[in-house]
Amino acid sequence: VMEMGVCRSALLRVLVLQLAWALVCGQVRYSVPEEAKAGTVVGRLAQDLGLEAGEPEARRLRLVSQGRRASVEVSEASGALVVSSRLDREELCGKSAPCSLRLEVLVERPLRVFHVELEVTDINDNAPVFHVKEEALNIAELSLPGSRFPLEGASDADVGANAQLSYSLSPSEHFGLDIQKTEEEGESLFLVLRKPLDRETMPIHRLVLTANDGGRPPLTGTVELVISVLDANDNAPQFNQSVYKVKVLEGTEPGTLLITLSATDLDEGISSDVMYLFSKHVTAEVKETFSIDENKGEMRLRGNLDYEEKDSYEIAIEARDKGSPPLSGHCKVVVEVLDVNDNAPEVWVTSLSVPVPEDAAVGTVVALLSVSDRDSGANGRVRCTVWPSAPFGLVSTFAGSLVTSELLDRELINGYNITITAADLGSPPITTQKTLWVQISDVNDNPPVFSADTFDVFVEENNPLGAFLCQVSASDPDMGENGRVSYILRNSTIAGSALASFLSVSLANGSIYAKRAFDFEQLRSFYFQVEAKDSGSPSLSAAITVNVYISDQNDNAPAILYPTSQNGSIAVEVVPRLADEDYLVTKVVADDEDNAQNAWLSYHIAHSSDSTLFHLAPHSGELRTTRSLRSTDFLKHKVVVVVRDHGDPPLSSTVTVGILLAD
Repeated sequence: VMEMGVCRSALLRVLVLQLAWALVCGQVRYSVPEEAKAGTVVGRLAQDLGLEAGEPEARRLRLVSQGRRASVEVSEASGALVVSSRLDREELCGKSAPCSLRLEVLVERPLRVFHVELEVTDINDNAPVFHVKEEALNIAELSLPGSRFPLEGASDADVGANAQLSYSLSPSEHFGLDIQKTEEEGESLFLVLRKPLDRETMPIHRLVLTANDGGRPPLTGTVELVISVLDANDNAPQFNQSVYKVKVLEGTEPGTLLITLSATDLDEGISSDVMYLFSKHVTAEVKETFSIDENKGEMRLRGNLDYEEKDSYEIAIEARDKGSPPLSGHCKVVVEVLDVNDNAPEVWVTSLSVPVPEDAAVGTVVALLSVSDRDSGANGRVRCTVWPSAPFGLVSTFAGSLVTSELLDRELINGYNITITAADLGSPPITTQKTLWVQISDVNDNPPVFSADTFDVFVEENNPLGAFLCQVSASDPDMGENGRVSYILRNSTIAGSALASFLSVSLANGSIYAKRAFDFEQLRSFYFQVEAKDSGSPSLSAAITVNVYISDQNDNAPAILYPTSQNGSIAVEVVPRLADEDYLVTKVVADDEDNAQNAWLSYHIAHSSDSTLFHLAPHSGELRTTRSLRSTDFLKHKVVVVVRDHGDPPLSSTVTVGILLAD
């Protein structure tokens, strides 16, 4: 059964095991008896957390360790919380009750943390134990009936009813038991003399003291009491109090006086001289921590006190006279250790999700933190801060969470050294710092960028195939594949042909090469676009326009348009014999497909049958007579004209003009 809202719990008893759980104030609580076998199902954790079938494994449902063995684990198959190793309540919690283990359960996608409280219930698996197997007592023969002698009781590592002890004594006409319970002194066990002793009749009495616990069935422990009956000294020293209480701060310097004890003895002489001793039942730990002056009764601190290790001591003191036989009086000194702020807070990172993608939303959990302080009260309360304060912050949940507080940009800052400071509320406070390196991972959020929108290229015609034209380059501030740029030509046409038939581009570095020779006379300029694309997913791109200008080369010789010859014959011009000086014989007309100076033409006579008769205008190509014709001039003449351009080197063409003198 599960109840929400009000903090309640439900018990589910299955056979001998008591397995209970409840969602309490948003938390899950189970209980399991100690010593449960490995594999015992503690609770259906995945179902109680609202996870569907298959989700526990898909979302990596798991326990987060805080340094103490929990002895339970999450089954990957079923999502149930099961016992993984021996559960010993006494090892886990000692005498503390209830014995609750605080566990943290983690699920991913999205990352969430749940608090699980597991209560380990006690079973009666520990019998009462006495400090010794045999206890020797010296009792004066003159002791009066009703005299009481303190006995050390047994201890039981269990708790609750399993640790409630009762005592019984083997039958004896001289002795009985008395148990006193007070709020201040707790439970005290006494051996009571009921009938006067006679040492001469029975010098030694042997009795068995039995302790029974309250378990079902009960367990027992025994100790043998060996009582020696002594003569003479009949007054034992007496303390004025049965219990003395002392308060002392932890960390107090060894040698500090705690209390001065005093006991009186009504006897006289040596029988009234008292010395002070620790009871023989006092543990070695107490003797290492405290000392007592036998003669003065001064009890001093000998070792170091640590509130977190032990917050109180109950020390049995014996005042023994020097009579023969000696008699003793007893008291108890209760030392209460007071806490001081001597423990620094501890910070654990229970989960760290790095690197953090730069497009992480505000509030994304980066790390789960667990903070504790062994001190008590304000000394054990801890406040945490984070530096730098942006772009990360702390969110207080059951386990503190380090989350993003602002948007990230890897291109500006690729990682952060995060310092988490935990300070307790003691006076003065003690602080602890934990440093985390949070790496920011790249996402493809930047397209490639060219330095300009256009790029101009000048190339001479008649270039060789595969000639390098230019290189375009784009930069991308992203990392790895996101920043690796490749280049392609965007589809287009040039003079009706596909761009790819003219050019090629290097995918890796943007170098552009000619796949054919350009002809200035056919194509003087064109443009195309190069696209730079990164390798991210999805990829981002940018484009640049490349303008190509083709420059002319002197690759065309002048073409003679007039006069023309047919079938290899020479063109003939007829000149009357009566022609005067500067008579226009003919005009040589030529053209050059090149451009600029490569197309500037000049005309020259390369050969003439009569060099005195004709001259040629170098710019117009007009062939004229240099004088009037004479009757003695030959009837036929031949003039070879050279037409030359101004290229470097120049190209030329020739034409032969036949001239016939006629009446």
